[in-house]
Amino acid sequence: MSTRPTTLDSNSDLDKVFELAQQLRVDSVRSSTSAGSGHPTSSLSAADLMAVLLARHLHYDWLTPDNPAGDHLIFSKGHASPLLYAMFKAAGVIDDEELMTTYRRFGHRLQGHPTPVLPWVDLATGSLGQGIAYGVGIALAGRNLEKQPYRVWVLCGDSEMTEGSVWEALDKAGRHRLANFTAIVDVNRLGQSGPTELQWDTAAYARRAEAFGCRAIVVDGHDLEAVDQALSTAADGQAPTVIVARTVKGKGVSEVADQEGWHGKPLPEDLAERAVAELGGIRELRVRGPRPPEATLAPAPAAGPVELPRYDVGDEVATRVAFGKALAALGARPDVVALDAEVGNSTHAEDFKKVHPERYFQTYIAEQQMIATAVGMAVRGYRPYATTFAAFLTRAHDFIRMAAVSGITMALCGTHSGVEIGADGPSQMGVEDLAMMRAVLGSTVLYPSDATSAAALTAAMADIEGISYLRTTRGAYPVLYAADETFQPGGSKTLRGGDDDQVTLIGAGVTLHECLAAAEELAADGISARVIDLYSVKPIDAGTLVRAASDTGALVVAEDHHSEGGIGEAVLSALASSGSHPRFAHLAVTGLPGSGTTDELLDAAGISRSHIAESARGLVKSR
Repeated sequence: MSTRPTTLDSNSDLDKVFELAQQLRVDSVRSSTSAGSGHPTSSLSAADLMAVLLARHLHYDWLTPDNPAGDHLIFSKGHASPLLYAMFKAAGVIDDEELMTTYRRFGHRLQGHPTPVLPWVDLATGSLGQGIAYGVGIALAGRNLEKQPYRVWVLCGDSEMTEGSVWEALDKAGRHRLANFTAIVDVNRLGQSGPTELQWDTAAYARRAEAFGCRAIVVDGHDLEAVDQALSTAADGQAPTVIVARTVKGKGVSEVADQEGWHGKPLPEDLAERAVAELGGIRELRVRGPRPPEATLAPAPAAGPVELPRYDVGDEVATRVAFGKALAALGARPDVVALDAEVGNSTHAEDFKKVHPERYFQTYIAEQQMIATAVGMAVRGYRPYATTFAAFLTRAHDFIRMAAVSGITMALCGTHSGVEIGADGPSQMGVEDLAMMRAVLGSTVLYPSDATSAAALTAAMADIEGISYLRTTRGAYPVLYAADETFQPGGSKTLRGGDDDQVTLIGAGVTLHECLAAAEELAADGISARVIDLYSVKPIDAGTLVRAASDTGALVVAEDHHSEGGIGEAVLSALASSGSHPRFAHLAVTGLPGSGTTDELLDAAGISRSHIAESARGLVKSR
């Protein structure tokens, strides 16, 4: 086989496309063997599918990956990265040396699973069941927001089709009639530890896809003519399409084809040599596939003034209400979009819908897809705000974690946090969310205590890079700050204090109001208490905390959250890093709450004003 470079274009016949598929297989084997790790057999099964797509159907300008009309290719089966990187080599954007000497090596961009460090990769994949969900978000953005002609192609593995998030995605693709969306399912029968749930029952996959409102096309994934026809049909603009392709894991290498025990294992060098020979040897084909159509760029709408709601000190307003009104005001920015999980009348996210319905997206009770849609829209340059109850946002944690890996910027709001919500009981109480969000790479975690700060911080999130989280409360509480008060991530507010303070009370949300009430009780006992509103949990105002520790020598932290991972641990971490060691009491939700009134539940959890005052007295007496 000649190694002289040959270029394929979109008119190349299928015999040449077959040679491209063999090249993709050879390079998948070579790169993973060279790296000593990887998933070559998972790459071999999908090589024919991707060769046809790359050469004849993917409208993409490899030299200008940010072309707004260019298609999007997402490897939901991110472990098949040898195949994706072999495609990049065939497209001429990486060379053989990079593929063979840097794949899966420390400090290089060809990582074990694709990430956006590569300009041809929209977002990180590898946590199975997510890429297909992101694809729905990008397809929605292309059709509804950008009005661009691009298509979204997603390569899925058959193992990930058991993930519930896959069916949330296909449900939304079907409901929205996303005719610009195609999922290609590589049904190679074998998973990581044995056969998949449905093995080669392609009819079952097809029935399931159709049940969710998508068109299903069943093909032999190694019949290039059938694959070509299926991809042509998928691009006809008629319906969201799922191509169910029966394939053989390890196709083309007889020693491993359809054999268990080879998932995630590179071929040993001797076997790799035999495999390359069996596949016809090393090739140097280059692909020049179809180019994107001309982008139709409409002038970007001008941003209007953002007029945040204003509240009078003393008014009783829930922070979730202030969030909704502020979000609606932020709609004056054309890049802001809002996503809801069918609780918008409680979270007040639907306030945005009333003024900007064209940028409001209802995902229903599908929190994973809500976050995935937000991620997809963020990829396309929008500023998404995704909102649900704090308790339910936790089920989308893996999507949030992976969004951070992708370097996504988006704003999240969790409402109805803590035991404060009252009679609904523990299933509705978000008491783990601060820990979850603090642990996300590069996150910003905000917890306002009144309507003024909630509105200001909602607006601030529109300009925070990375993933930001706003925690809001259900009940209405007095406004503490004048309308012109400013709030910055990383800050705090000292609401009460003086030179003779003997103890510092630290709270956020409902517990700040309890701290203020506790300070009044302590004053009646002759104890002067400083009160800090720690509205920014991450980043935290370490300077103010260290000064309070030095000035008063005693700190009480009260939070409507589990003791693990919340405000108390954030405060202790900040103090430890500065070498401060004040007397310390941490009041948090440690038991399993039940139903009751807010006051009953706060008291039962040990975070009410009386408990705060009692802890403060104990610290002062122990001096």
